[in-house]
Amino acid sequence: MALGEYVMISPDLTQYGEWVKGQVIEVEDNSFVGTVISAQTEDGNIFFGKAADFKRVA
Repeated sequence: MALGEYVMISPDLTQYGEWVKGQVIEVEDNSFVGTVISAQTEDGNIFFGKAADFKRVA
């Protein structure tokens, strides 16, 4: 995933009932957990977590 790319964010991170669309604002290569993605939703909330918690928007 790359900066500016749109992704769907897992309910495991957001605590919402469904996947939410957001835009990638940071990609970090963490030596402990692997790639960590930070994404911001349209309402301004920022969520971050392992890459597995995000899906690319088709």
